[in-house]
Amino acid sequence: MNLFGVMDVSASALRAERVRAEVVASNMANAETTRTPEGGPYQRHHVVFAAQSGGSFEQSLMSQMGGASDGFGSSGIQSEFGAGFKDGPGGGFTAFPDEATAANGAPGGVAVSAVIADSRAPLRRYDPQHPDAGPDGFVAYPDINPLTEMTDLMGATRSYGMNASAVQAEKNMVASSLEILK
Repeated sequence: MNLFGVMDVSASALRAERVRAEVVASNMANAETTRTPEGGPYQRHHVVFAAQSGGSFEQSLMSQMGGASDGFGSSGIQSEFGAGFKDGPGGGFTAFPDEATAANGAPGGVAVSAVIADSRAPLRRYDPQHPDAGPDGFVAYPDINPLTEMTDLMGATRSYGMNASAVQAEKNMVASSLEILK
């Protein structure tokens, strides 16, 4: 990986963490939403991250070693460990398609594989005066815990900050390298 490849990896993580923070904010904003255009209460969303592959580990190792294949046998690493995980988790939908595809840039970085809806049943609260109350007087609310959402938001914020620090450190290394060349 070249010097700017590290910056690309951090940039992909910054984009992915931004999407994560936006999904958490959407969850928090809709914590009391009992009616959506699709019908029923809002469903909590989760962000699924996936590693961006720049090829298999074996391909990367071979390219770094100059194409030498000795030491791993004739069958290679793939036969030893299997084909690996080729597909990310499926069955989800992308709720934020522009942001999700924007975070799929750098080989070796991180990408948003999907934004999936939580499949848990909604919480039921007794409130017969509510306009969305059923005949039994219960209202279906999203199963969103503010503590969980705040924890996810803090994790996204810290990850974003760490990746921003990595970008800054790399900028300092590049500047120092250019200073040495003078």
